Amino acid sequence: MTLTFAPGSVVVLVGGSGAGKTTLALRRWPATWRLSLDDFRAMATDTEADQSATPVADQVQTLLLDARLSRSLTTVVDSTALLPHVRAGLLARARYWQRPCVAVLFDVSLERRRTQNSNRERVVPEHVLVDQERLVPTAEQLLAEGFLHVDHVRAASPAYLEPAHSH
Repeated sequence: MTLTFAPGSVVVLVGGSGAGKTTLALRRWPATWRLSLDDFRAMATDTEADQSATPVADQVQTLLLDARLSRSLTTVVDSTALLPHVRAGLLARARYWQRPCVAVLFDVSLERRRTQNSNRERVVPEHVLVDQERLVPTAEQLLAEGFLHVDHVRAASPAYLEPAHSH
């Protein structure tokens, strides 16, 4: 699988916990392209699970996103991006730097996410997985928000991901 984007794009991974976003990012793009709220929370608190560090992690992400976009470097934002205001902020940064912004939408069933989540080092609580399921936007919603295009990814197995189709 090869997901390719215009140089300097902001690539926003959108999907619930356990959908395979980080797995895809780590396997498909250089590590320097990836900005991860989990990683920044872990750097601030020694655990990615400490949600109290999210404001600091978001500040770090924004600083690094601006640094990369000011240099026209492709950047993959690895977080759930399930909340509209989070996506709006990322779109605003891309507009500010006049960079294309695309979404990769993870069409992964709740059952598959539960299975993949149970195999993770840090298991996300069941109620969070269920709550996230209700927040997953459609491709049409993402396009209406301002993403230039939306690629769909589905899990073929917990270890391998492949694209389903593109818009």
